[in-house]
Amino acid sequence: MAISLLLLPLALAGCGADEDEAEADGKLLILEWSGYEATEYPQFYAPFTEKYSDNLEEVVEYSFFADDAEALAKMQSDIGADLVHPCNSWWELYVDNGLVQPIDTSRLSNWDKIQPDFAAMGQFNGEQYFVPWEWGYESMLVRTDLVEEVPDAWIDLWDPQYAGHVAIWDSAETNYVMTALALGFDPWKTTAEQEAQIEQKLIELKPNLLTYWSDYTEAYDLPASGDAWIVAGAWQDAYAYLQSDGYEVAYVQPEEGRLGWVCGFGLSANSGDLDLAYEFLDAAIADESMAALANEYWYGPANTASLPLVDDFVVDFMDLDEADTLTERTVLYRPLTEEQRIARTTLWDTVKASP
Repeated sequence: MAISLLLLPLALAGCGADEDEAEADGKLLILEWSGYEATEYPQFYAPFTEKYSDNLEEVVEYSFFADDAEALAKMQSDIGADLVHPCNSWWELYVDNGLVQPIDTSRLSNWDKIQPDFAAMGQFNGEQYFVPWEWGYESMLVRTDLVEEVPDAWIDLWDPQYAGHVAIWDSAETNYVMTALALGFDPWKTTAEQEAQIEQKLIELKPNLLTYWSDYTEAYDLPASGDAWIVAGAWQDAYAYLQSDGYEVAYVQPEEGRLGWVCGFGLSANSGDLDLAYEFLDAAIADESMAALANEYWYGPANTASLPLVDDFVVDFMDLDEADTLTERTVLYRPLTEEQRIARTTLWDTVKASP
């Protein structure tokens, strides 16, 4: 973490981009996961992309990240992003470091359709800092035709029968939580002794590993090729694509629980065009936009009014009509402290560097 950011008064988080002071530049730089580009998926932001269809590539540009740790680092480096799209366990770190500004929800005509529990996750110091957009799972995606036994628990990843054919997401946070669950630990209340056991257990997994994946397309390509029999940390979009293409796959509900996440957009403290940023945000949470995202990737939409537009089989698979899907039936990611972030990143670096 940059020292200069740590020394910034927290008050800057609320005044870093005063609307009267910001100079509109007519362009947005969005720090984003790959696979959400407005130029490739205009249906995800329909009102916005329809309005700017003639010059969309001039209005929106992207910088990409592979995981939340990289996104935070890029924001700390001051890359000039107007909007950033991290997930809920990282949101408070952005607020604490003055990287985002409060969001004026009165400027979002679709705000009252956002699921209240998700909205509450983005509130800090009595103000709304993040607009929840999508939610989903992390689990094991399995080519059922290539394994003798389909794993039904996170601990099964260590089974020698899968040696050389397991791909895991290159994410310190996910692998820490996954391994803690496999060992029977509470991932957010681990002792120093348990952390050491998690590190050793991850090192012991290496003989089973084919590779670490980082881009969402790899979670599809690796099992499609047959090289990976199991992809751990996979999101349900990979399952959707593989199933629709005729592959024999399963998306496991581990005994220890699927991991659950909520992601959303934050408005940079130094956004150069607030009017354009709010226009984009409101379009992103419009009914038709949210339904398009759900139907394409099988993710849960934060806008509950969009559900009648979502395909029935997606609603059934995601349990979108069950209010407690995330809070009661998954291991939902919790906010990380700065100490936890550093410790887990350091542990993961040690694991990857080990023989």
